[in-house]
Order: sequence, then C-alpha cells, then structure tokens
Amino acid sequence: MSGQHAKVAAAAQTVPYAGYRDAVSRLSGAQKTAARGAPAYSRFVNRRLGRYLAAAAFGLGLTPNAVTAVSAVFTFTGIGLLVAFPPSWGLGIAVSLLLVVGYALDSADGQLARLTGTGSPAGEWLDHMVDSVKTSVLPLALLVALYRFEAVDQGWLLVPLGSAVVATVLFFSMILTEQLRRQRGVVSMADDSAGPSWLRSLLVVPMDYGVLCLSFLFYGAIPLFMAVYTAIFAATAAFLALASVKWFRELQTIYGPASTTLPARNRAPSGVATLSDSGG
Repeated sequence: MSGQHAKVAAAAQTVPYAGYRDAVSRLSGAQKTAARGAPAYSRFVNRRLGRYLAAAAFGLGLTPNAVTAVSAVFTFTGIGLLVAFPPSWGLGIAVSLLLVVGYALDSADGQLARLTGTGSPAGEWLDHMVDSVKTSVLPLALLVALYRFEAVDQGWLLVPLGSAVVATVLFFSMILTEQLRRQRGVVSMADDSAGPSWLRSLLVVPMDYGVLCLSFLFYGAIPLFMAVYTAIFAATAAFLALASVKWFRELQTIYGPASTTLPARNRAPSGVATLSDSGG
C-alpha cells in the first residue's frame, strides 16, 4: 500500500462516515495507479462505476471479499442465463447488464480494500480465482449455448472455443509476467507515471473485457453478434501474440542469460505457489 493509500485507509478507520458522497470522495484518493494505456472502458468507465459501488459497499459495512462474492453472483448469473435460454434481444440485454455490473463490482472490491486498508493476499487470491473462472467459463458457456440452440453453423463454434484458450492464456501470462517482474523489483513498464497513453487506450479497446460484456447487447442478431465477437477474439489473439514476444524479451533482459535466470527455489515446484500470493 502506498503512503497516500495508507493515509486514506487510516482516515476511513478514524474519521466518522459522513454518507455516500463522503465515501466517494475518500475513494477518489485511494485509486490504484492506472496502467499506462489500459483499455479505455476499463480505465474510464469501469473504474468509475466501481468507485460508486465501493462507496455504497463501504456505507453498508461490506468487506472486500463480500463484494467479490456479489460480483461473482452477478457474473455467473449472466453466464447461466446464456446457457439456459435461446438467443434473443431481451436475453442479450440481461446478460450484458449482469456482466457489466459484475465487472464493476470486480473493480469495487479492490477499491474498497484500499480505502479500508483491509486488503490481503488471501483476498487477492479469491479475486483472481473468480476472474480466472469467469475468463474461461464465459466463452465455453457461449459455445454450449450456440450449439444447444443451433444458432450458428458448427464451424463458428471454433470461435468461442479459440476465445476460451486465448483468454485463459492471456490472463495467466499477464499475472505470471507481473510476478516475475516483482521478483526482480521491476515496476510494471505500463506504469502511468510516464504519462497516460490515450492512443493505446483506444487501440486496445477490442480486447477490453468491458467491451466483451457490451457485445452481448447484439445477441438478438446472431450474425451481427458473431461478427463483433469474432473481431474481439481476433484482436485479443493478435495482442497475445505480440505481447508474448515482448514479455519474453523483457524477462530475458531482466534475468540475464538462461543459465542464471531464476534462483533454484523458483524452479522448484514449491516456487509456483509463491507466484499466486498476490495479484494486480
């Protein structure tokens, strides 16, 4: 926790709660540094929605883990509806809304943890476990739905199947890369201290999870939905390919020649567990 976050957390514990607006004001001072060039929706929309929800949760006395649980309820309810009912405009709107709220609550739990100073490795583990499940289950649920209701030709089923693979690999590689950076005391190269990259924020919009949530608004028109979903999948796959090369070269630079890359303890099976002790 940074010095600024520590001050805000201390104030939250000692200064009497003065209502919803007060909580929103405190949260504005407890924001995590935004990743430089982070996707526009996540950065400018979802974080703000999360702030409002975190303020409400603070007023209700909820813990960050409780907010994580509520986020999971919204997200997996939306995924469940996707499998249970045939494609329609009404279903698409309901699924999109549930996923959007779940995503906003996913931001709210971290903001609440910083505000109250109650963050912990266990809480981060829980948050990342929920994220990892939804990342892989959402495209698989779409695959089942499209197959079950015969909404597309079978060849199109390869798109959500490929999306499940790409999304899972991307999620794991981002976390692993960040943990390997931290082991060498390297701050993320995406730190906003270098100044925000508005152009990059817009360029990576197609791989923004928030945009994926909104894509289900078109679920009532399957050809249009599949065109949008396929574009998101293709953009995400391209980003993963390019980022993987960048991350590999970066880690080679950080750790040096292959013969001296990692300490023995990090090559041992027990070292794998240490990588999941904290998250972004």
